[in-house]
Amino acid sequence: MVNIVSTIIPIFAIIFLGCWVRRKGLVPPELLGPANRLVYYVAVPAMIFREIAGASFTAQFNAKILACTLIPVLVVFVISLAVGSLARIPPSRLGTFMQSSFHGNLGYIGLAVAYYFLGTEGFVRASIIAGFLMLLQNCLAVVALQSGSVGSLVRPNLRFTASKVVGNPVILSALAGMAFSVSGVSVPLLIDRSLGILSGLALPLALLVIGASLSFQMIRLHISSALGSGVFKLIVLPAVGYLLYRWFGVSAHDYLPGLILLAAPTATLTYVMATEMKGDAELAIAAISVNTLLSAITFTLWLGIAG
Repeated sequence: MVNIVSTIIPIFAIIFLGCWVRRKGLVPPELLGPANRLVYYVAVPAMIFREIAGASFTAQFNAKILACTLIPVLVVFVISLAVGSLARIPPSRLGTFMQSSFHGNLGYIGLAVAYYFLGTEGFVRASIIAGFLMLLQNCLAVVALQSGSVGSLVRPNLRFTASKVVGNPVILSALAGMAFSVSGVSVPLLIDRSLGILSGLALPLALLVIGASLSFQMIRLHISSALGSGVFKLIVLPAVGYLLYRWFGVSAHDYLPGLILLAAPTATLTYVMATEMKGDAELAIAAISVNTLLSAITFTLWLGIAG
């Protein structure tokens, strides 16, 4: 428990620091966009590529764990659709509610918890799983938002879909790192050291950006729907994964990277996708904010259960 607390508290202390510096005006709002792009397109991908490329892919990849991590996302996708339909959530909000229920913040918070709780080896295994998990999440998010578009009359935007799936920098960096790892080719020393410098920037800046982006006003306006998505994202999704891991006899040491990713709160990308595909952007912000705050508790719960 000491290890769990000493991991979770510092991570969320930096998130709250980001919230505080924004409220104090130390970080102007116009800086958040460029900072977020720097983290998303440069720092985090550099860290993921460097760690995976320098590890043994065959030793870190486990198809059973990957399957047990992907299946819960499909399960929650179906359940959230059924519950949202039964609750008569308006079509314009349904897609956003659904993606907020399964689309996790892997690149910023999930990998940060994996790195600080499990170390470099756990981070590598989590990064490999994250590449596949992001691919599935983004595809299902597009399907959810498309089905929830007003009157379902918005035409599928194949270019947008491809950009969010194939053009995801975290997915690309994970695949590139896997290619280097499998091929046995070493990253040149000068490039490796440059990537190391960028890697040091990745997680602290990512957590600060998350904190600075929280919106308590949107939480108050959309508290019921945001909490509903949080039940699926923070409780149901990791619970299904945990049950599958135990059912197939996977040890905690092996499944913890996947469980941490499943327990990650709603991704900031849900806001971007809701905006682009005519979903409910305000609900996305509320879900991101409230689920990020609650994940400090649920992360502690799941890490404690896993032991």
